[in-house]
Amino acid sequence: MKNKKISIYVATHKKAKFPEDKIYVPIRVGAALNKDDFGFVRDDTKENISKKNKSFCELTAAYWIWKNDKSDIVGLVHYRRYFFKRKKKMSLENILDKNEIENILDDYDIIVPNRTFIIKHNAKNSWYKTHMPKDYDLVREIILEKYPDYLDSFDRFSRKKSLYICNMFISKKEIFNAYYSWLFDILFELEKRTDINNYDDYNKRLFGFMSERLFNVWLLNHKEFSVKRMPVYNTDKRPYNQYFMIN
Repeated sequence: MKNKKISIYVATHKKAKFPEDKIYVPIRVGAALNKDDFGFVRDDTKENISKKNKSFCELTAAYWIWKNDKSDIVGLVHYRRYFFKRKKKMSLENILDKNEIENILDDYDIIVPNRTFIIKHNAKNSWYKTHMPKDYDLVREIILEKYPDYLDSFDRFSRKKSLYICNMFISKKEIFNAYYSWLFDILFELEKRTDINNYDDYNKRLFGFMSERLFNVWLLNHKEFSVKRMPVYNTDKRPYNQYFMIN
């Protein structure tokens, strides 16, 4: 992996303290909806879906990377949430640097967050408890129609009690491209079939939430990819919850 161009984009909507390592590139998400300009890469340039940020969340950055970045290795993290080398040390000095990413990807295909565990429910029922059940069912219908070979993975994931969240991962660009080509095809179809106008602000973030589930489905269906789990923490010391407690 040496001598590869690496770009790890940091999704942000405001100024913040960013890693000094040059591989980390702040990207202003939802730029089309705001006039402020912090001098960062903006997700409303070139080919983009920046205007969808309120419902697609950090996926507007992911779309921009998919369509416009030409690096060998890419990734997406958040302005206060990064992959860390060691547990319990929540400072920017402890996040993965270029050499460590290269070394990990010599042995693995994808770097993902440690699992988040769901208390009391499985993945499907936790969605039913916290979001609109019809959207989960619609996604299953779309997968059956468009990607029937993923249906078993979708159903297997639905029964699980853990998942990878945050829409964060690092991989070779071709893997990144393959995943997001699949994901956005499903999400754009879901967008056609559901109406979120009467959802509260939390549930209007539908496509960001749904993509967290679909990433797990995609990984289940691609056993050929080896996964390296790494700790994720918030640098502002706010707790990062690795357990969903849903009544």
